[in-house]
Amino acid sequence: MTLDARLVVTRPAFTLDIALEVAPGEVVALLGPNGAGKTTALRALAGLTRMSGGRITLRGRPLHTLPAESRPIGMVFQDYLLFPHLTALDNVAFGPRCQGVSRAGSRRVAAAMLERVGLADRAAAKPRQLSGGQAQRVALARALAVRPELLLLDEPLAALDAHTRLEIRSQLRRHLADFDGVTVLVTHDPLDAMVLADRLVVIEHGGVVQQGTPAEVARRPRTDYVARLVGLNLYRGVADGNLVKAGELLLHTSEELDGAAFVAFPPAAVALYRTRPDGSPRNLWQARVEGVERHGDNVRVHLDGPVTAFADITPAAVADLDLSPGRQVWASVKATETHAYPA
Repeated sequence: MTLDARLVVTRPAFTLDIALEVAPGEVVALLGPNGAGKTTALRALAGLTRMSGGRITLRGRPLHTLPAESRPIGMVFQDYLLFPHLTALDNVAFGPRCQGVSRAGSRRVAAAMLERVGLADRAAAKPRQLSGGQAQRVALARALAVRPELLLLDEPLAALDAHTRLEIRSQLRRHLADFDGVTVLVTHDPLDAMVLADRLVVIEHGGVVQQGTPAEVARRPRTDYVARLVGLNLYRGVADGNLVKAGELLLHTSEELDGAAFVAFPPAAVALYRTRPDGSPRNLWQARVEGVERHGDNVRVHLDGPVTAFADITPAAVADLDLSPGRQVWASVKATETHAYPA
């Protein structure tokens, strides 16, 4: 692995302790809720936060003993941190100039980088004259201009509006695909992570709780946070064949397992009834409506009962069922809609 790191940062009320291995050309996203330790990990890699223990090696060379300015990294900060008094060209040229490249050489490198990100015509613009998407691309060009071996991105799309974010996300993916070094991206947005990253590392409370390709993480969430992120109901229980005992509920599943197991199914798979349905589906339980909210074109119903659950139904179904907080309903999900896997 090109990057092999164990990052330990201890603070009075928080400890980060995670291991990271990232291959050349791979983009790894650190994903997690606020306060999980994502940005602390990134800053530790950059040398901007002192580590309490651990190590960082890149291509077999130790980085953790080097000051930030001596590490072969490029970094894009959440707010970009462009120098307000410099043009886009001089912002990008700043890194090569600090590396000892001549003024003329630095400006040639910067011009080539701005051409690469599609901003050659904005070379003379100051940051205040740039749009959010343009500023993000200048920040990326500045990070790449120093020819880094490790590229660090801290919430690179968070400051953009929804329309600009869609366009810049697509462009950023192309730029990352052309970068042959190691990329570590921090985000709390699942879509950014799914589109930009080859592999996800999910951090909660300072530790890694799950990692894998976006498809693997989305299909087999292992914590409530990840399940909510990918839009699934998730339960942990004990499996015996096609049955999983999850709390007070016995769920029939499509897979056969034995021992500790997770069961997941999408909110759209949950059917709701005013009265107990005829035929009594095998996965059936009584629940109380805790809340109702719009969710895209549908309505998401929050249910409490033997298990908490989300159900996505149409606005017409909400009216037909006369749903409101406190109402008792019956909920069911087909065994074929469930997905069970070892815990």
